[in-house]
Amino acid sequence: MTSPGQCIAVVSGKGGTGKTSFVAGAGAALALSGKRVLCLDCDIGLRNLDLALGLSDRALMDFSDVAQNRCDLDTAIVEHSHIPGLYLLTAPVRTRGRPVTQEQMAALLGEIRKRFDYCLLDAPAGLGSGFQLATCAADRCVVVTCTDASSLRDAQHTVMELSRFPTGSLHLIVNRVRKKLLRSMHATIDDAIDKAGLPLLGVVPEDDALPLCLNRGVPLLLADSGMAASAYRNIAKRIQGVRVPLLRIK
Repeated sequence: MTSPGQCIAVVSGKGGTGKTSFVAGAGAALALSGKRVLCLDCDIGLRNLDLALGLSDRALMDFSDVAQNRCDLDTAIVEHSHIPGLYLLTAPVRTRGRPVTQEQMAALLGEIRKRFDYCLLDAPAGLGSGFQLATCAADRCVVVTCTDASSLRDAQHTVMELSRFPTGSLHLIVNRVRKKLLRSMHATIDDAIDKAGLPLLGVVPEDDALPLCLNRGVPLLLADSGMAASAYRNIAKRIQGVRVPLLRIK
């Protein structure tokens, strides 16, 4: 790697928008394209990125152990057994002692940039301390929303909290999209873009394969070639700066 990697925080104002599935899907797609990728779970106490990646209970150490010098990065990360170049750094099951500071997180991400092409940070829902920790030293942020009014309003609030990021470093993902539902609501993807006020990075359709893969502990991109998997591949290309058309929701 000749240039530093990028740390991308994946955030939302509310739960249930599919951030964790997005991090797992986009991370797998980036790794399958030949990139070295670290998926970092920032949801202390409620972590489930390991499940989405099919790495349940593989990690013994977590990001707080690395940030607070209880172990090194190599000891804490877990490489995926079926996707070379894809790694997990999990969150603590609970807070032990003093919480990780923003300065410690910034130092951790600095080390990660030297080792990985991309780090996708799965932020906890809401705009509290976990959100602040996940975004404090990120290079870019992706706001994940659904098409319902509550999600769109929360996306607007989330964008306001990210006003310190420069133009071009914030993007929108519209997730769990069903075309029939959009039609019945008289809503469009343009509405989501307008309300969030961000450029669109991608649209991910609702896909029944996602919960099936989660229950089986298999990453979606290894088990399915459906529309959500195609969306993640397209998004991975856009993250790398490749221009590809938006997926048409069937």
